Amino acid sequence: MQSTLFSRLLAVTALAAASLFAPVSQAQGTAQQYVAINPPLPSDTPGKIEVLEFFAYSCPHCAAMQPMVEDWAKTKPADVVLKQVPIAFNAGMKPLQQLYYTLAALDRLDLNDKVFAAIHGERKRLFDKKAMGEWAAAQGVDRARFDAVFDSFSVQTQVERANQLAQAYRIEGTPSFAVGGKFMTSPVLAGNSYEGAIKEIDRLIPLARAQ
Repeated sequence: MQSTLFSRLLAVTALAAASLFAPVSQAQGTAQQYVAINPPLPSDTPGKIEVLEFFAYSCPHCAAMQPMVEDWAKTKPADVVLKQVPIAFNAGMKPLQQLYYTLAALDRLDLNDKVFAAIHGERKRLFDKKAMGEWAAAQGVDRARFDAVFDSFSVQTQVERANQLAQAYRIEGTPSFAVGGKFMTSPVLAGNSYEGAIKEIDRLIPLARAQ
């Protein structure tokens, strides 16, 4: 019973996080691999071209792209900064946002891959603070520090900023990538291709730099 309920919950959150971009793709047509942001949105990192990855731990496509994004980040241009932005399509996904920013505050984003693996591969129920804290402790994270940071003002502020960015960029599905505040692309827009999305990011960076 518990396994069935968990599977249903994961399916619902994954569907919300992964499938809502389809109407945008249909509206743009197959030839368009990006959409222009008009007017452009300001960067939180002056002097740098921001690439924002809007993602959700519950999104299977985000899980599939995580290693590719990590590899891309190792070779990105010096004037480009990658920022991962966890977003929530409903209140039940907020703890997943908090998990990301808690791991970031504890300098444990090396566990990103393991979070995806735990949720999608091991079917662990990482959807609330207690379960997340127990899982993090099993990975060697100090449980008391995790609990304190999870509900901290800093994490709450970052979650609110993530929500503001998702609203400003009108994110309807994950993963989605904003380039320089001027362009948006995604695997769906890039021909239903993870590799195509990475290539499109590389193609859009010079355009964002030139404008």
